[in-house]
Amino acid sequence: MAGLELSREERALFNPAFTALVCARAVQGHAKQYQRPCPLPVAMTATVMSLQPTIRKALPATIRNGLMTWLNEHEAVRVAMSRNAAPLAAVVRPGILFALQTEILRLDGPALTLTPRAVGPIAEGDTEQNTAIQSAAHLLGRWLPSTGSISTVLTLLGVQL
Repeated sequence: MAGLELSREERALFNPAFTALVCARAVQGHAKQYQRPCPLPVAMTATVMSLQPTIRKALPATIRNGLMTWLNEHEAVRVAMSRNAAPLAAVVRPGILFALQTEILRLDGPALTLTPRAVGPIAEGDTEQNTAIQSAAHLLGRWLPSTGSISTVLTLLGVQL
């Protein structure tokens, strides 16, 4: 993974089972907000963003803030995404495949749906980092499509997944 060196702890954390769960949280958040399948680019982007501490720390508490304004106010998000999006996407793809193979997620055309009762609420006894990552993915799944176009968001982030 050129550009992104993962520590041993990060490699253990970013295993396919965990990244599948994080992606499922993004799909879960999207379904809660929009009551329709989550486009794959939204799930992928939300998962990649939630795995980055710099981005998690900059996220607002609610989705009431305008996404475009937030992106303009947080240049560190663009920098982190330009550096890390492609390498992290390579870590997330096996997680999405794992989620599909284990039927946590299902393909619905070019979008993903969460299998009913595949994941429960975020576990309170989990580590602070795991909880923060899952919560961020859930929020991003709800928030990223708020501009209407994920391609616009990806352009503003300066990435292609």
